Amino acid sequence: MAAVLGLGFDDVERVAEAAAQGDVCQVANENDPMQNVVSGAKAAVERAVDLAKEAGAKRALMLPVSAPFHCELMVPAATKMAEALSEVDIREPKVPVVANVLAAEVRDPALIRSLLVEQVSGRVRWKTSVEWMAGQGVTAFWEIGAGKALIGMIRRIAKDAETRAVGTSDGVKDAVASRG
Repeated sequence: MAAVLGLGFDDVERVAEAAAQGDVCQVANENDPMQNVVSGAKAAVERAVDLAKEAGAKRALMLPVSAPFHCELMVPAATKMAEALSEVDIREPKVPVVANVLAAEVRDPALIRSLLVEQVSGRVRWKTSVEWMAGQGVTAFWEIGAGKALIGMIRRIAKDAETRAVGTSDGVKDAVASRG
């Protein structure tokens, strides 16, 4: 996998197609307007890094990952995910779930199961998901966990949204209390 910064989605998609040369190379993550990730066969992704730089990317760099996530090379893992999820009882959520493979709300348990499997080898449509949520009236986004990467992306997508990174359970309590 490689991150490409400074090129829009369409440009990165063209880079990935040119880099494939018979191998798998595809856009795996649509993170924000000018940050995308390609995934696939190592040689093809390395070619994509070079082509992205030639196309004017500010940066294009290989990512230290253990597998080519969110591309067709992960179909065997998706099959295993489907087997594992067949044993899980998924109920209709009480709050909407935005599936980033669709960039839309889903509530149907069977569709949620299917999309969880699809997400293993499917593109992460983070930018489009955030745009969809903002279009639905979401004005505040909280990133729960140790990092702040998603908050940075959200600020580049939904510029007027309130964002907050919360790293601990106490942080969640404080954040909820501060919202009144």
